[in-house]
Amino acid sequence: MNSRQLLVRDALVLLAFTGWALALPSYASDFVVSMALTCLMYVALSTSWALFCGSTRYLSLATSAFFGIGAYTTAVLLGSFGWVATIVIGAGLALLVALVMGAAVLHLRGTYFAVLTFGMTELILHAVNYFEKMVTGTVGRVLTVVPENGTIYLTVLALAVLSVATSMVVRRTRFGLALLGIGADEQRAQTLGVNTRLIKIAGFALTAAFAGAVGAAMAVRWTYIDPHTVFNPFIGFQTVLITLIGGVLTLWGPLIAAIVFSVLAESLRLEFPQIYMMSLGLLLILCVLYLPGGLASLRWQTLRQWGRDGRARVRELGRELSGEKEREKQRTRRREKESHFV
Repeated sequence: MNSRQLLVRDALVLLAFTGWALALPSYASDFVVSMALTCLMYVALSTSWALFCGSTRYLSLATSAFFGIGAYTTAVLLGSFGWVATIVIGAGLALLVALVMGAAVLHLRGTYFAVLTFGMTELILHAVNYFEKMVTGTVGRVLTVVPENGTIYLTVLALAVLSVATSMVVRRTRFGLALLGIGADEQRAQTLGVNTRLIKIAGFALTAAFAGAVGAAMAVRWTYIDPHTVFNPFIGFQTVLITLIGGVLTLWGPLIAAIVFSVLAESLRLEFPQIYMMSLGLLLILCVLYLPGGLASLRWQTLRQWGRDGRARVRELGRELSGEKEREKQRTRRREKESHFV
């Protein structure tokens, strides 16, 4: 299929997913809707994260910082501003912080960039914690003004759909190609005239804006929030894991993995937290070893190849257990000796 046909196919899939998600609250239980809300949150976070980090191969651990900024924006401003305005402000504040952070650390790559983004996340967490203690005299905020559950669900759904649609469009623009060029060879992209510094900062800020908006929308899920809840590094780590397992360079991989992770989280995390963490690690190991392209790269041909490889290993193991392999080695050595004497 050509690019236009792929775009139409992706748009139809997104439309079908949106219709299913819109209809879900009308027939599903509250538990299923809550699980779907978590799923949509991670769809938005992981899709926007993959748009920048997957294309450029910059491993950012700052998602929880932007999420927390958006959440605190809602806690402070929701009583004075409207619901939509608060989410826009949360996204804007996260974007401004990302511009400053990106200008400071995006000249680094690899482990250094990952460590610095995580360090800045911790810096923001402790700065907010210090401000709460020393200025307001308390730690945390009580959310007294909370919209209806349906409004929250529709807002997070809109952010998830917008993140996927943005990824669909950006991947086909010069900006998206520039991000891919940076990931492939940043120095060569510079020699071709790409302003890599500006492109990286813009991509980083775009990811942060989505994380801030999602944090602002999800903050009302808790009646009380504190810095250690909304700036929890686990939010950022799970976003990275979802994207890697789903397929960091694919459009639908993060969405597929978000659904899998949401089901695992709601099914195992409360009753069997250790099994849940083991499941995450096992999924990551299996994807790295046998499915490097992520769950989105899984095809029927892949399953057939796994079946053929499995049967070949079983036959090989059977030969070893029966001694056939060892007898074949002895016959081979005997023939080599006979040929040598001849």
